[in-house]
Amino acid sequence: MAIKIEMLRCFQAVADHGSLIGAAEALGRTPSAISMMLRQFEEHVGAPLFESARKSRLTPLGALIRAEAARELIHFERTVDAIEALALARAGNVRISCTPSVAQTVMPPILRDFMAARPGVRIDMRDTDSGTVQRDLIEGRADIGLASLPPLPGFQRELLFSDPYGVVCPIDHALEQSWQHLTWSDLDGVEFIANGLCSQIPDADFQPILAASRLMVRNTASILSMVRAGAGVTILPRLAVLPEFLDLEFLPLADTDTRREVWMMMLPDSGVSPAVQALAQAIRGAELDTTG
Repeated sequence: MAIKIEMLRCFQAVADHGSLIGAAEALGRTPSAISMMLRQFEEHVGAPLFESARKSRLTPLGALIRAEAARELIHFERTVDAIEALALARAGNVRISCTPSVAQTVMPPILRDFMAARPGVRIDMRDTDSGTVQRDLIEGRADIGLASLPPLPGFQRELLFSDPYGVVCPIDHALEQSWQHLTWSDLDGVEFIANGLCSQIPDADFQPILAASRLMVRNTASILSMVRAGAGVTILPRLAVLPEFLDLEFLPLADTDTRREVWMMMLPDSGVSPAVQALAQAIRGAELDTTG
C-alpha cells in the first residue's frame, strides 16, 4: 500500500494532539477511523511511531517521520493553493500582442483594474504592428492579440471597436484650412508617409496617393515623429494619434466611410488558461471611447 496524504495528515494530527480522540475532533473523523489509518501507516513503515497506545510520545523514528510529514503537508497545501489559484484565475501568465495605439490608449485602465483585482497574475504586453501580432498568435508567442486582424483558422475573433481614418499633419499645415471638407483629392501633390494600415484602406481615390509615397514607416511613434519633423503627412485611425503629440492635428476625411477595425483574437476558451479567459472578459467589458 502506498503512503497517502491522508495518512500523513492523520499521523500529524495524532502527534499534535497526543491522542486519537483529539486528532479525530480536529479532522472531523471518528477515533476508530483515525486508529485504522494510523495502523495502516505504521504497517507500511514497518515500525511503531508512538511509544504507547495512548499516543502521547513519539518513538525516535516517529519524531523523524513527523518532521518529514510536516514538510510534505506544507508542500501539498501550497500545491493545492497554486492549482486553485490557476483554476480561479487568481494566478497565471498572460501574453498580449497589440498595436501601439491599443497599448497606449486602451489597455492602461484595463490592466490597472485587472492587476489590482488579480495580484497573482503576471502580464507580458508587446506592442507592434498588426502583421506581427498575427504572427505572434500563429507561432504561439501571444495568448491574446489586439489589432486589425483577418480571420485565422483555429482562433476565435471578436470586434472590439472601430475608429475613423483621418489625415495626420502638423497643426500649422495648409491642409488644416479645408479640414471641414477634406477629401482624398486634397492630398494630391502632398508628401505622403505610408504605413502598415494603408493596405486596409480600399478607396480607389486613395490608391494613387499610396502609390506615389516615397517613405514607408511601420512604427506608430516613428510615423508621428516623421510627421512632426515635417517629412510629410499620413493617414491613421483616430486612436493612433497618441496623446503626447500635441503639435499634430487629426483631420477627418469627408469622402470616406472606411474605419479601422480592432479585433481581439485568441484560441477558444478550452485552449487557454483561466487567467487568459479572465483578461479577455475584462477587455470585452471595458468602456472604450472611440467616438469620432
